[in-house]
Amino acid sequence: MSAPVISDVAEGSPACDAGLLVGDELLSINGVVPLDVIEYQQLVDNSVVELIVRRSDALIDRKVIITKNAGAPLGVRVDSAVFDRIRTCDNHCEFCFIYQLPKGMRKSLYLKDDDYRLSFLYGNFTTLTRFTELDAERVLTERLSPLYVSIHTTNPALRSAMLRNPRGATSLQWLSHLLEGGIEIHGQIVVCPGVNDDAHLEETLLDILDRFSALCSVGIVPLGISDHSNEPAMRAHSVEEAQRTIDLVEQYGTVSESLLGRRLFYVSDEYYLLAERDIPSAAFYESFTQIENGIGLIRSFLQEFESGKIESSHDFGGFFQWVDGAPPWGYRSPRGEVTAQRSTEPPVLLTGPYGAPILRSLLNQHGFESIEVLEVTNTFFGGNIGVAGLMTGDDIRRTILAHGAQGRYIIPDICLQENRFLDGLDVADLPGAVEVIDTSGASLRSVLEASRQRVSV
Repeated sequence: MSAPVISDVAEGSPACDAGLLVGDELLSINGVVPLDVIEYQQLVDNSVVELIVRRSDALIDRKVIITKNAGAPLGVRVDSAVFDRIRTCDNHCEFCFIYQLPKGMRKSLYLKDDDYRLSFLYGNFTTLTRFTELDAERVLTERLSPLYVSIHTTNPALRSAMLRNPRGATSLQWLSHLLEGGIEIHGQIVVCPGVNDDAHLEETLLDILDRFSALCSVGIVPLGISDHSNEPAMRAHSVEEAQRTIDLVEQYGTVSESLLGRRLFYVSDEYYLLAERDIPSAAFYESFTQIENGIGLIRSFLQEFESGKIESSHDFGGFFQWVDGAPPWGYRSPRGEVTAQRSTEPPVLLTGPYGAPILRSLLNQHGFESIEVLEVTNTFFGGNIGVAGLMTGDDIRRTILAHGAQGRYIIPDICLQENRFLDGLDVADLPGAVEVIDTSGASLRSVLEASRQRVSV
């Protein structure tokens, strides 16, 4: 177990006034050694916070007492969300995308967690195979909600086989326990063709309605398969399989509406693209609770493009859970610096194979036919990977060079994390004039309108 280390101190905060510095270790808070940032938050919520602080250049540890308003932020960010040890995943799912990553990427990308605390903080999906009675007691007592649970199938034997873990057959008992305790939970089913689709998927949807109808939402997403997979049984969906999955899930979504008064089941946008079907309306997605899981993301983008403003009414749930002091991991991690400029030169838009036809249709509908959309083929991952969020620097660089590197190239920040792509390249490594925009329909509309207005002057 390691002590939390301060990675940032807010200017003018109680922590700043008390002289805390980046690099200080917080050995204890109010006499307690916190296990994670959730416990840390509860401890620093007090009006009087007593810290034992270790500084690298000091001979002895020192006591710091901070007085503030109860519930007011301390004003520091720590370097980790978990101080004891992240619970790594002991499943060996053949469909796990981490096993399909190429070698040589950042070490952090290969971390495979199954920790309910990261589910609460960042919206990571957990299988509950490492969940314990003590965990359940803490979740229920501290109301750590919402959580996100990977279901995949409710058939015990099949779930055990898919997770390659005997505990997969029984771990959904915790799902029942938490739901009975009033914890908000969102589920996910990764559908693998020929494994848990068709009749198996229908059995799972029926079982969820019978046993787990208190779930807030269940997202059904297709298997992502890269060229680096070593699992011969794993393959991409066919068009017909995607169409059958949509029909089945929408059928049971309608059933859930009649039984529960709300739609429980949703398929990801990728299914509609694979099946060559229209994306449902905004009303279909209600509060867009799994938008960061690729469910309703396209409709939200189109809606924002139409209105010219970011829709603030979406309930993003646990994907943006905030605990004061938690490091910005995962969905909360800073993407890239937005650099789009107002320019007379028309932009060239870069996106993945899935997004390209959507953008072209959108541009044609709104009088931007002259705007060029470049499709970035994902050779880094290969397989059926075609979303914009997994575009890599080298693939973008190759696409720009093939285009002649003559133009004003626009990329969405969703493919960046702290201004770097998944393959480690920086935006500055790209050829030509590359600008980054926020991944929203409103931001794209703003860039296009500015270009059109300037040209018309």
